[in-house]
Amino acid sequence: MTTYTIDQLAQMIDHTNLKPYAAPEDMKQLCDEAKAYHFKMVAINQVQSKRCQEYLAGSHIEIGAAISFPLGQTTIDAKVFETKNAIECGATEIDYVINITEVKGKNWAYLKEEMQQIVAVCREKGVVSKVIFENAYLEDEEKIELCRIAKEVEPDFIKTSTGFAPSGATFDDVKLMKEHVGDKVKVKAAGGIRDAETFKKMIACGAERIGSSSGMTIIDALKAEAVDGEITI
Repeated sequence: MTTYTIDQLAQMIDHTNLKPYAAPEDMKQLCDEAKAYHFKMVAINQVQSKRCQEYLAGSHIEIGAAISFPLGQTTIDAKVFETKNAIECGATEIDYVINITEVKGKNWAYLKEEMQQIVAVCREKGVVSKVIFENAYLEDEEKIELCRIAKEVEPDFIKTSTGFAPSGATFDDVKLMKEHVGDKVKVKAAGGIRDAETFKKMIACGAERIGSSSGMTIIDALKAEAVDGEITI
């Protein structure tokens, strides 16, 4: 078990608004909330990168752009361009969706090339890379093979879900992913994490970052149960 301060736990949260109908004032609110709670990152659609860079100027909050989101059904070249463009517009973290069609075709060489190219762009620019598996559509053996590829390529994180599939993060998936990437790659859990108990169990299962639109609810609940400002998980 590990003891965390509330701030350390807040720094594990990617504060999320990926709604296609989010207005500019919603993006401003997201950024203001991230600053108030000291979240690690705002998770946004790629086109909002510049806007959020402006709203977060002078803060330490990261700007996380979603790439080929939420389907992953664009070419490698398109994903690479979108990644570069997001970084040019202010993104400091990249969450991209794999090509699930190629997973179903067992085209592992394609998936490795896709991961290598996007991770290389991120490394060159000093940007954090996260690979979204979208586990709701995958069999365990497919998840394991993707973990094997990630272990070779070494993105910063592999991630369970977009939050747009029929189901999101599960405890079993987080454990499986962590088991198969070990300490070389971190795991991000996202999709359906809305309360403090689920958040804590995801951390206990091996997640080191949590994507959620309920971060404020989670942190407020953790504050209420903390002893001397600390939580043991």
